[in-house]
Amino acid sequence: MNKPLYEQMNIIDKDYILSKLEQFLLEDSPNGDPTTELTVDIEKNASGSIICEDECVFAGEQILNALNDDFQISIFTKDGTDLQKGQKIATLEGNARQLLKLERILLNLLQRLSGIATLTKKYVNIVNPSGIKILDTRKTTPGLRLLEKYAVKIGGGYNHRLDLSSGLLIKDNHWVASKENFYKIIRDYNMKLPLQVEVDNENQLLDLLNYKVDAILLDNMEPEYAKRCVDIIRAKNKSIFIEISGGVTLENLSDYIIEGVDAISSGALMHQAQNQKLKLEFIEA
Repeated sequence: MNKPLYEQMNIIDKDYILSKLEQFLLEDSPNGDPTTELTVDIEKNASGSIICEDECVFAGEQILNALNDDFQISIFTKDGTDLQKGQKIATLEGNARQLLKLERILLNLLQRLSGIATLTKKYVNIVNPSGIKILDTRKTTPGLRLLEKYAVKIGGGYNHRLDLSSGLLIKDNHWVASKENFYKIIRDYNMKLPLQVEVDNENQLLDLLNYKVDAILLDNMEPEYAKRCVDIIRAKNKSIFIEISGGVTLENLSDYIIEGVDAISSGALMHQAQNQKLKLEFIEA
């Protein structure tokens, strides 16, 4: 198996997490929180427990750890842990007003990331014996890309390119929009960034194999057709990274476990993931 083309999202910078939380808090309470300000004393402290209400894979430990400047935090589970219904994830203790203001933002994030990690693990469990990697895509929620890609890693998946600037992925719309000789562009590229090209059929593939590329994406192919293309690639080059994408679901994923394939990517890891249900329960003093 060839290594992933891109750096993996294993750690999220604390300052980045705090800046995102600040952005989300501004969206949720642009002019303060009058309910809490009316009912809760400004000096009041409180403790709350985050509790899982679904069976899921937990993702969000780094988000909780980023709050340690404002709250005393005890975390009882690690990223990637299979949680049971009713299991306590963490407790937070600090200013009651701050905790109430943060509650919904924090739960929304943890629920979203745990949903992605849970679905990713289902994909990973199917392909694990083969060594094929499950890749995410750029089909992420605007503003949440780093966090969602982190959740994929927690679920056992791998990260494709983070953004358009990270590498070249030439797709069918680039072929249509280009005014140049496409293969001349590929031939003259100086390989400063990873170069991957999407192909839809065997003829495109045969032409492409005359040029130097880092990776080939086999797009929207039936399993047997994809296998034929993989065999063609591997007969000529063992080191090209081969990715399959398009139309792959949990139901048909096993059909794409093909010898010679390095990875299978799926936007479903994001757009089909269901938020997992969590709650924050305040603890009476």
